Amino acid sequence: MKKMSFREVIAAAMSEEMRKDKTIYLMGEEVAEYNGAYKASKGMLKEFGHKRIIDTPISELGFSGIGIGSAMNGCRPIIEFMTFNFSLVAMDQIINNAAKIRQMSGGQWNIPIVFRGPTGFAGQLGSTHSQSFESWYANCPGLKVVIPSNPYDAKGLLKSSIRDNDVVIFMESEQMYGDQMMIPIEEYTIPLGIANVKKIGNDVTIVSFGKIIKMALNIALELENKNISVEVIDLRTIRPLDYNTIINSVKKTNRLLILEESWPFASISSEIAYVIQQEAFDYLDSPIQRITVQDTPAPYAKNLIEEWYPNKIDILNKIKKLLYIN
Repeated sequence: MKKMSFREVIAAAMSEEMRKDKTIYLMGEEVAEYNGAYKASKGMLKEFGHKRIIDTPISELGFSGIGIGSAMNGCRPIIEFMTFNFSLVAMDQIINNAAKIRQMSGGQWNIPIVFRGPTGFAGQLGSTHSQSFESWYANCPGLKVVIPSNPYDAKGLLKSSIRDNDVVIFMESEQMYGDQMMIPIEEYTIPLGIANVKKIGNDVTIVSFGKIIKMALNIALELENKNISVEVIDLRTIRPLDYNTIINSVKKTNRLLILEESWPFASISSEIAYVIQQEAFDYLDSPIQRITVQDTPAPYAKNLIEEWYPNKIDILNKIKKLLYIN
C-alpha cells in the first residue's frame, strides 16, 4: 500500500494504461508543460513525450472533435477539460458526435474516449465555474458518467473508463485533488455501474456521489451515537446507475434521502425518486426526501453560499422528517 493523493492516482491510472497501450494519449489545456492545471498529469510529459501528452489552445470544441475523430481511427484518447464548465463549448461534439456515432454507424465504429476534469462547486469561483452537469450528460444515451468520491475509487474507475469501448464522462472535484488514501501497489480496477455501500444501516438510506458523500458519511457516523442507523450508498457511476443496490437498501430501511450538489429540476435525485416509487413504493414508510443546491446560479458571497449549498443542518432535518422526529 502507498499513500497517494487524488491528483496522484489520476496521473498513475492514466500512466499505467498508457504504458500498456500506445494508442492512448492525453490532450487538453496545460496538461503537458504545466503538468496539468491541478497537477493531475504531473510527470507524464517527461515519460511519454509531446506526441502523447498534448497541450492545446483554449479550444474545447476543436480538441474534443480531434479526439473523437482519432477514436474512430483506432486511438483511445483522454480529453481533459480544465473544468467541466468549459465542456459546454464542446457539447456539440460530445452529444451530437461522440454519443451517437456507434448507433448511427450500425456499430461499425466504437468511440473509446474519456472526457475528464473537475466538476461542481469548489468555493468562491463565481456562478460560471461552480456548476454540476452530471444530469445533463447522463440524460444522453451513448454516454457513461462516472463521479468518484475518493482516491481509491478514482484510480480503479478511471482505469476501467480508459479500457471501456464507449464514451465515458469522468468527473472529478477540485476540492478532492489533495485528498489522500492508502492505495494498493498492485493493479486493480473497479467496474462501472456498481454502487458502493459505504456504511451499512437499518433506519434510513442516504444515496449520494462525489465529494459531498463525505458529508453524508460524517453525519451517519454521528447519528450512530443517537441510535439512528443510516445506510450510505455511493453511486460512483451515474450512468449506468445501479438501481438494484438502492432498491434493496430501501426495502430494508424503508426511508430514502438523496443528496447531491446539482440543481433540483430534472436532477439525478428526480430519476432515483421515480424509480424507487415505481419499484419499491410499498416498502416506503415516509415520502422520499432529497437535498440539492438551491435553484439559482451559485452565489459568490460566503454568507449566500452557506444558504445555497447543502449543509449538515439540512441533512439532519431531512432525516428527522423521514423518521417523524420533532
